Amino acid sequence: MKKVYSRIRSVVGNVISVKAGGVAYEELAEIRTCRGKSLAQVIRIESDLVSLQVFAGSRGVSTNDEVRFLGHPMQVTFSENMLGRIFDGSSMPRDKGPALSAHVIEIAGPIVNPAKRIIPQRMIRTNIPMIDVFNSLVVSQKLPIFSVSGEPYNELLARIAMQAQVDMIVLGGIGLKYDQYMFFKDTLEEGGALSRSIFFIHTASDPTVEGLMVPDLCLAVAEKFALKGKDVLVLLTDMTNFADALKEISITMEQVPSNRGYPGDLYSQLAARYEKAVDFEGAGSITVLAVTTMPGDDVTHPVPDNTGYITEGQFYLRGGHIEPFGSLSRLKQQVNDKTRKDHRPIMDGMIQLYAQFKESEEKRAMGFRMSHWDKKLLKYGTLFESEMMNLSVNVSLEKALDKGWQILSECFNPQETQFRTDLIEEFWPK
Repeated sequence: MKKVYSRIRSVVGNVISVKAGGVAYEELAEIRTCRGKSLAQVIRIESDLVSLQVFAGSRGVSTNDEVRFLGHPMQVTFSENMLGRIFDGSSMPRDKGPALSAHVIEIAGPIVNPAKRIIPQRMIRTNIPMIDVFNSLVVSQKLPIFSVSGEPYNELLARIAMQAQVDMIVLGGIGLKYDQYMFFKDTLEEGGALSRSIFFIHTASDPTVEGLMVPDLCLAVAEKFALKGKDVLVLLTDMTNFADALKEISITMEQVPSNRGYPGDLYSQLAARYEKAVDFEGAGSITVLAVTTMPGDDVTHPVPDNTGYITEGQFYLRGGHIEPFGSLSRLKQQVNDKTRKDHRPIMDGMIQLYAQFKESEEKRAMGFRMSHWDKKLLKYGTLFESEMMNLSVNVSLEKALDKGWQILSECFNPQETQFRTDLIEEFWPK
């Protein structure tokens, strides 16, 4: 039975308070105003005083308005009809298509028992050499993309969405500008990937609380599809906006702030989302790739700092490239030996030579005389950046490995690369 209250105790910002009993944390409520209905969610309970965050803002809400508790938290529909559709942060259609109401499920459920999880051992091919060759993405992995504003992280996510060899994509946008939202929509539509994708998009003009819902909506839907046997890739952008929404609400609730004003449970809030990544035995999987922007390029900022303790590596996006030294996929060794026998040697050997190229480049910038070896390294580094690091390169893993051997042969003699003789005999371009 729905509980109805006709007296609001206070309205502060977008938070209202009402005296109520038998109400649960994160339960939804309808507020009936002279303008119509507004959705709200319980965010604090102190004895019989319940505080609710109003989704559309408290403008137009008066103390005499009626509050009707719905008896359940946020829910989302689940069906094959969601594919190709775009929803907002309250799970309502944003694409002007029909509302879906079948197979309603609750969001933000418990994570899978770690003891029941399968050890990750399958690679997700993206056709991006800096991922496939040097930091392979593994099924059920959780990885952040650390970046700063202005870097093409949304473009990278769109390319991964179009090229990743998975069954379906669930894309969650938090605090996106309208043109960023349209970029994802148009890019995936033109690339033919929209039909296997589901969008949950929260724009910067939408209510703050809806931004908090986006990761949970994405992961709840992904989990249901994974249990039906689908390998699902969840792409989230930007988790710093998610953390800022947590911060805004905690300040409104006058909670004691932690580092830089973020709530003290920031780690737990992030971990509750990232730990949804899983490979189900006898079913599908959930893999999470999430952008985390670093204010001031500061990796010690609370959001990237906490994220680094939760996830299994990171991609650093700098200068329009996935940075080869700071980036790390801690699970890549699970799959590198199952691809091609030259995968790991190419990965290690090319990065070592690129590190030497950076030293030669620094020597050249300081005016030192270039040796014959330095000149070879400079040529190699230029080719490596244009042929391997360029994010527009779209080739399979095998072709990327062949391209690596081709670059090496254009710059060095076989003996100079220190690769094993058997690999040189088999793979060195004739």
